[in-house]
Amino acid sequence: MSNATPIELDLPVSGMTCASCAGRVERALRKVPGVREASVNLASEQARVQVDSGEALPALVAAVEQAGYQVPSHSLELAIDGMTCASCVGRVERALKKVPGVREASVNLASERAHLDLLGQVDPAALIAAVDKAGYHAHLLAAQRPAVDPALARLARERWWLAAAIVLAVPLVLPMFAEWLGWHWMLPAWLQFLLATPVQFVIGARFYVSAWKAVRARSGNMDLLVALGTSAGYGLSLYLWLSAPAGAMPHLYFEASAVLIALILLGKYLESRAKRQTATAIRALEALRPERATRIRAGHEEEVAISELRLGDELLVRPGERFPVDGKVLDGRSHADEALITGESLPVAKGPGDAVTGGAINGEGLLTVRATALGAETVLARIIRLVEDAQAAKAPIQKLVDKVSNVFVPVVIGIALLTLAGWLLAGAHLETALINAVAVLVIACPCALGLATPTAIMAGTGVAARHGILIKDAEALEIAHAVRAVAFDKTGTLTSGQPELVHFAVAADSEDSALALAGALQRGSEHPLAKAVLRACAERGLHVAAASDSLALAGRGIQGRVGERQLALGNRRLLDEQGLSAGALEESARDWESQGRTLSWLIERQPQARLLALFAFGDSLKPGAAEAIQALHAQGISCHLITGDNRGSARVVSEALGLDAAHAEVLPADKAAVVARLKADGSVVAMVGDGINDAPALAAADVGIAMGGGTDVAMHAAGITLMRGDPRLVPAALEISRRTYAKIRQNLFWAFIYNLVGVPLAAFGLLNPMVAGAAMAMSSVSVVSNALLLKRWRPAGLATPRVTEKKP
Repeated sequence: MSNATPIELDLPVSGMTCASCAGRVERALRKVPGVREASVNLASEQARVQVDSGEALPALVAAVEQAGYQVPSHSLELAIDGMTCASCVGRVERALKKVPGVREASVNLASERAHLDLLGQVDPAALIAAVDKAGYHAHLLAAQRPAVDPALARLARERWWLAAAIVLAVPLVLPMFAEWLGWHWMLPAWLQFLLATPVQFVIGARFYVSAWKAVRARSGNMDLLVALGTSAGYGLSLYLWLSAPAGAMPHLYFEASAVLIALILLGKYLESRAKRQTATAIRALEALRPERATRIRAGHEEEVAISELRLGDELLVRPGERFPVDGKVLDGRSHADEALITGESLPVAKGPGDAVTGGAINGEGLLTVRATALGAETVLARIIRLVEDAQAAKAPIQKLVDKVSNVFVPVVIGIALLTLAGWLLAGAHLETALINAVAVLVIACPCALGLATPTAIMAGTGVAARHGILIKDAEALEIAHAVRAVAFDKTGTLTSGQPELVHFAVAADSEDSALALAGALQRGSEHPLAKAVLRACAERGLHVAAASDSLALAGRGIQGRVGERQLALGNRRLLDEQGLSAGALEESARDWESQGRTLSWLIERQPQARLLALFAFGDSLKPGAAEAIQALHAQGISCHLITGDNRGSARVVSEALGLDAAHAEVLPADKAAVVARLKADGSVVAMVGDGINDAPALAAADVGIAMGGGTDVAMHAAGITLMRGDPRLVPAALEISRRTYAKIRQNLFWAFIYNLVGVPLAAFGLLNPMVAGAAMAMSSVSVVSNALLLKRWRPAGLATPRVTEKKP
């Protein structure tokens, strides 16, 4: 296997009907050379494949098609500038084919256009960037999204087929209702035949096509069971009719086969509608992407497609419009509605220098914004990717379902054959034995098994995303429900992360000189304590020089050179390393530490080692921190503090919030060790943090939770990302995890119970095939509907995001 970083490809797969289908597609994909992992989601009809190279795409598509399914594609056209010869054409084609999701690329030198065959949603910006990297220029000619949503079009077709099946099947069951009312009449056999035949072989053709593909692939699926069962009923009716004496009217079963197909189509239609609702979160996020933007060039406004924007472009955003990309405000003041992105229900004030997020809605002001992130690098694109990743992944509990689905259809067919043989040996007529075998085939439903886990995950991760909780994968979701201990970082997690310089004392130099030296060391740093020092310098009007040879000291502070002086600023470990005493500042240090202040010592290393000053910083608790700890305690979860700050500061925060334990003065590398100790007794531990120094602990925990506004490193190491820095989202994330896992277990229970109860009843002749068909259809619908109940979830104590409709 190659050591190169694998490429992830998302393939849409159509034609799957049950868990057996999903398993067959997975096995077919895994056999393709270069495939490391393949996971198929029946609910979203997507396959997530890890491959060594994007060149494996044609082989992947071929594998899916050979397994009996389809990979839908759509086209896109780009205008290409700068090509001069056939070599240019080849270079552009090769560059485009390397973009994940591009099935085929054909470039025409004469028309200067590229025609692309795409699989799934491919960002046009990625295509344009690939052409730019190859040395040419491209822009979009046609919209990527089809004019009609394929899912809606398919739903409409299913509705028409269902209506036709019902119209033809209803007359066949009227005599049954008449029988119940005491009227005795039957439709002529020829009329039953004329009504049932188009239902069986025209409307029901989809079952035969899918069943044949399954047999050809030496596998089985739900459609094979339906085709066998309804064909047996239809064939038996045809035999009884044709073999009956002239003038006799035998009891026929045309109505059973026709009604079965109608009921199954009804179940598939309701299932498709429900499945579509599980994906509303992704569609809502994708709808936030504007298609065009107003760009300012040379003082003139021009309306352009989003795909034509470049980093650094200045954009005009009018009141009520969505921000087209991530950017920074250059001019104007307004408020931004970020409800669907961060879950924040209140508008956020924006002014010069503030960051804005693509997809958020501008409020009352006219803003000029500079683009800072485009395409896949925007916050919205990353959110969508995270949600898609979580919905595409398989939960560990799904492995049991996969094992069952691999043998499900052959076992059911075996039980049906045993049922047929058993009734015949017991002396029953052929029609009785056959009808009971048909009932066995029809009641068994691997659809529900395949939908039980992915629909719950899609619904749970979708509603969580709406409230600002991004769950990275299904494994994090499944593990989080069992969390019994939560470890918190302090600064920026439980506290506001914006400390102020509240005290400082000098041992040498003047106050202004010592403060200016500290500011020089912190100049350019994004650390909260550095910003507090620089704010204090600004308030005093001090000139802050630029330090040279700056170097971060892990877990201790920072060092650098200011003029001829080698300085360092950080915690008490710096004093110990230099063998320096706090001297007259020791009493102040103890007093300020007892007040919960964070201390920083300014020392001079060269030309002589000495202590210059002591700084004390104060940080306020975040609103909602106390409520978050109370909510976690109410869930039976213990809460711990792990911080690099001093013991006094940790103790004050711990006592104020009622934490179970506090670990102070912990180095970044040691935070992971503390988490390991918490896990030692078998507890499932979650770590909550927001900084680079929290990444090892986030990775070491069973579940890492990164706070919004934190670093990319922290978010990458975390299984769950909170889009805003509200501590109350922590218990909310664990709660939605528990509810989602409960739905998975409920769904699997119902999926198994339908079969465990229904198959024996059918085998013993206690289920009419039509009742079995209705039960089978409703099993899938009930599983998906149960998962959709998660959409009603609201995090306790938090306002529901106010959704603003997209303006035309």
